[in-house]
Amino acid sequence: MLHTSYIELDGAALNANIKFLKSLLPASTTFSMVVKANAYGHGIEDLLPMIEDCGVNHFSVFSLAEAMRVQECMRENSDVMILGFVDDDYLDWVIDKGLSFYVFTLERLQATVEAAKRARRPARIHIELETGMHRTGFCEDQLPRVWQLIQDNQQHLQIEGLCTHYAGAEDFAVRDRIKEQVATFKRLCDAFEDHGINPRYKHTACSGALFNYPETIMDMVRIGIACYGFWPNQETRMSYLREHRLTEDPLKRILSWKSKILSVNRVPEGKYVSYGKSYLTTRPSKIATVPVGYGYGFSRDLSNNGHVLVGGQRVPVIGFVNMNMVVIDVTEVEEVKVNDEVVLIGQQGDKTMTVSSFSDMNNSMNYELLTRLPGHIPKVAKRQPAPAMMG
Repeated sequence: MLHTSYIELDGAALNANIKFLKSLLPASTTFSMVVKANAYGHGIEDLLPMIEDCGVNHFSVFSLAEAMRVQECMRENSDVMILGFVDDDYLDWVIDKGLSFYVFTLERLQATVEAAKRARRPARIHIELETGMHRTGFCEDQLPRVWQLIQDNQQHLQIEGLCTHYAGAEDFAVRDRIKEQVATFKRLCDAFEDHGINPRYKHTACSGALFNYPETIMDMVRIGIACYGFWPNQETRMSYLREHRLTEDPLKRILSWKSKILSVNRVPEGKYVSYGKSYLTTRPSKIATVPVGYGYGFSRDLSNNGHVLVGGQRVPVIGFVNMNMVVIDVTEVEEVKVNDEVVLIGQQGDKTMTVSSFSDMNNSMNYELLTRLPGHIPKVAKRQPAPAMMG
């Protein structure tokens, strides 16, 4: 196999993150790691065994397709929860396999009952409640019908959880909105208990809520971005470090993205580089090409704006990012040559190129940039040799 770049996964960093995050929880709280969107670009199949080695055996995904991928590579004692899309045609399969899944409409609840009857096995469901996000979830006026359906079909439904999602728990500007959601959720949970419905789990906390609203830590937490070594936003990071008087970031990046120099050329002063006229050399320059472009997840927004690491130095991207290639200015890097390592995300020497750096440069979020990384980029554990690349 020949590739133009590869992603390196650091198992030690993953273990450190999970250990730190679990230290914030009561021992009785189930830790569900969110691995939707191809494990935030890290690769479900590659990362899942590493996660299990860190002592996590509960996984959250968005879709049935992701659940199938997780189930194919997870160990027998692991579990998967589907947070979003399950087509009615596959409800029988999901129930037969014993997967748990969210239910947030009356139509889905009724279809689940019918599928459980056919499967002759109770469906493991999480009832999602609308508490102020106004996206998915049962509204309060629908609950009498929900309670009736559950009570009439107790043998067909296993109420695995009551849950909700917060409208930006990382954003301090919506604190009042989050507080209202927490109060609404607790009130609705009490109403379920009044109707004799007691779930195995009550769960609402994501990464942002875990750090900013400890009161949302219940029977289960659903942690995504923090597991991968990223804070939900800088505001949450600075607030947590300041409150706990920490001088070192407890979250470690798992992912590094690396390529290599494809060619090195000399360009005179006063010449345009790459397509169009977006970059004009202002000195005799040494430029290099890297075989990664927007077709490989390196955003076109980084044209004349991004940076990479070469020879232990941060060097600029010049000209337009092409589909398959970027051009970088390596004039200040001594003895740079073809096949030298290029770090797109990660560390080289004492310099670091973070996903946050990309975010600052193109006005995107960590979440968006990570999940844009194409699934076909090969993944290797940090201790393993790099895969063969084009040469």
